[in-house]
Amino acid sequence: MTARLSLESARQGALRTLPVALSVFAYGLVYGLLTRQAGLTMGEAALSSGLIFAGSSQFVALDMWSHPLPITALIFTTFIVNLRHVLMSASLTPWMRGLPPRTTLPLLFLLVDESWAMTYGAVSRGKSDLGFLLGSGLLIWAAWMGATITGRLAGAVIPDPEAFGLDFAFTAVFLSLLAGLWKGKGDIPPWAVAAITALVVHHFLPGKWYIVIGGLAGSLTGLWGNRGNR
Repeated sequence: MTARLSLESARQGALRTLPVALSVFAYGLVYGLLTRQAGLTMGEAALSSGLIFAGSSQFVALDMWSHPLPITALIFTTFIVNLRHVLMSASLTPWMRGLPPRTTLPLLFLLVDESWAMTYGAVSRGKSDLGFLLGSGLLIWAAWMGATITGRLAGAVIPDPEAFGLDFAFTAVFLSLLAGLWKGKGDIPPWAVAAITALVVHHFLPGKWYIVIGGLAGSLTGLWGNRGNR
């Protein structure tokens, strides 16, 4: 498979991701509000979203934010939360072959749950190339950055984001992404295994191990199912 990166696909990625980006902006506002509560300055809040650009691990880090900072625990926990990016980037490998590191590394920086789901759905159906990730990822990054800054500024006016239902935006985005990835009844076993495993692990293990273990269990189930269909 020859790797391609076209501007037309980037345009498609941005346009198709626009509804998702609006939802990302909503829960990005929540993150911005929480940075104020945690005592981050405007510069620290903006840099955390601009340079880290990993929503779930940023929320986890805020939850652990205290003085003195538990640096080791922060690094380890965010590493565990972000391990799923290994699986997501690996799934796009067939469409990255032939692209130089100077191209793939910036693209992978733009790889978040939403941009991955949108991109994988487009390229796996042969409707686009990796330019889709560029457009999708840039739009989501801009929405996340804008929301963080706006939320940080609005923190004095909206002290409790849950009172406005903004905390549900994160869940709503992922439900819509799952619906877009649905291909048929064959998706039920890996999705069910991932969900059940995550719930069980969350009950017995502390931290965010349930995300990684649930994802691995679902991936292995999907791989086993694909082997059986050959």
